[in-house]
Amino acid sequence: MTLLIVGIVVVVLILFWFATYNSLVKYRNWVEESWAQIDVQLKRRYDLIPNLVETVKGYAKHERETLEQVIEARNRMFTQGNSRNDEMEANNQLSAGLKSLFALSESYPDLKANQNFLMLQEELTGTENKIAYSRQSYNKTVMAYNIKVQSIPTNIVASVHGFTRREMLETPAEERQNVKVSF
Repeated sequence: MTLLIVGIVVVVLILFWFATYNSLVKYRNWVEESWAQIDVQLKRRYDLIPNLVETVKGYAKHERETLEQVIEARNRMFTQGNSRNDEMEANNQLSAGLKSLFALSESYPDLKANQNFLMLQEELTGTENKIAYSRQSYNKTVMAYNIKVQSIPTNIVASVHGFTRREMLETPAEERQNVKVSF
């Protein structure tokens, strides 16, 4: 009878271990899939930017510095060897450059009325919204994964199999400051 009880306990522990491991794999894959969604949107924006820059070039020849900053930030986006944090930092710099580029349209009424520019601006705005949503989704998925990895008894299985905590994406400090609005 004792042998049967010990056998049942061992089988239950093995089943628990397998279920916990599979659960951790599922959460880790959800984190990777969430990052891939961000990557897809960043790539979409990366592909749209040359068209926008070419459209603006025709109207704003002397605004070369702004255009070069946008192109440089775009090129840093997918530099080989970048970590996720490096990619997001380049993403933040690119967002700032795009804001400057869109601000240029205020100085050039013909550019502001150009259909290509308006279409590209709308597509980039939509892409920016998708990037923001994807970042939120990523952080939510990472939070669920981190809770799983750090909770008892799952943390035992996680540490044995090398599942580690992931970092969430954060807003840079300069973007957390209150925006000064003056009329």
